[in-house]
Amino acid sequence: MILYTDRLVLRPWQETDAENLYLYAKDPQIGPIAGWPPHQSVKQSAEIIRTIFMRDEVYAVTLKEDNLAIGLIGLSMSQDSNFPIGANDAEVSYWIGVPHWGKGLIPEAICEIIRHGFKNLKLDNLWCGYFQENQQSKIAQEKCGFKYYITLEPQFIELIDETKTQNISRITYSEWLNSK
Repeated sequence: MILYTDRLVLRPWQETDAENLYLYAKDPQIGPIAGWPPHQSVKQSAEIIRTIFMRDEVYAVTLKEDNLAIGLIGLSMSQDSNFPIGANDAEVSYWIGVPHWGKGLIPEAICEIIRHGFKNLKLDNLWCGYFQENQQSKIAQEKCGFKYYITLEPQFIELIDETKTQNISRITYSEWLNSK
């Protein structure tokens, strides 16, 4: 499936996106705030595309004018979520390359994935997590109607060898419908 916004195309990942993924994912400002280490090579980025990104409901965030991957947005259905959620719920995950921060692109992508999740997939709730130090992510979620739900106990993130505290936010179908 391909999703469209005013400025973006959200499309399935392709192995040919590896160079662009590496361009952004090697930046130490990106991965650690999301719980993963910076990428070390184009080869590693290609492997991550093949083994993690090439699945249903995970999209490359691309600008309409060039179709080059600049970030990711996706839905992890209940059983694949990083925290316990309902059987007909999904977790929204996202990131975008540093040169594209502050342009409203991720909120635009989040709003579209919310629409898709509720309208097309008929989900009951959508959830997002953000580590407490990642205020940009908190703001993006709030812009799209997510509301703080709970703070999880600090957890050790093996991939980055750090302990972090995660806040969880949620938007229900009725909250989204009433915001229209």
